[in-house]
Amino acid sequence: MEGAGIRLSGGHRNRHRREQIRRIRTHTGLVFQDFQLFPNMTAIENVMEGPVTVKRIQKEKARGRATELLATVGLADKADEHPIRLSGGQKQRVAIARALAMEPDVMLFDEPTSALDPELIGEVLAVMKALATEMHMTMIVVTHEMGFAREVAHRLVFFHEGRVHEEGSPTEMFEHTKFPETRKFLEAVL
Repeated sequence: MEGAGIRLSGGHRNRHRREQIRRIRTHTGLVFQDFQLFPNMTAIENVMEGPVTVKRIQKEKARGRATELLATVGLADKADEHPIRLSGGQKQRVAIARALAMEPDVMLFDEPTSALDPELIGEVLAVMKALATEMHMTMIVVTHEMGFAREVAHRLVFFHEGRVHEEGSPTEMFEHTKFPETRKFLEAVL
């Protein structure tokens, strides 16, 4: 016994931890920097795959929701296209719709614009901004798009050498940085 709780053996502790991770994953959407779409599936099939396979939702219901989500990200007309026929910005928006199809409580974005040509970045950031401002989606975004971060974020965290170096509101971070490393980074990307 540890305190008032029960001490778990190694096997039980690991099983408990895996279950915690599984529960967190079911409430978290992830958008990768390199899209990770299934090339053999159309846009709508990519969006439907998680709900059908993981959540066991009927295909027709999943197709209806996927159609709505593709419209939300501005791609209703691309539902039957395979990824090879989509631009980078369109692929990333399909990836966003796919993550949303799982109805997450929080969305994680790993450098969602880094693999895009400069002229396509705006379309992805516009969708992300709408998620934050219109749908009130909680998002954690790893990005170098500081204009977007300044406009949309409630809280910013600057990492330096793998550690949290500074954090604060956009005003604090952009106008009153505490550390030279943060200032140097902001000067380089702005």
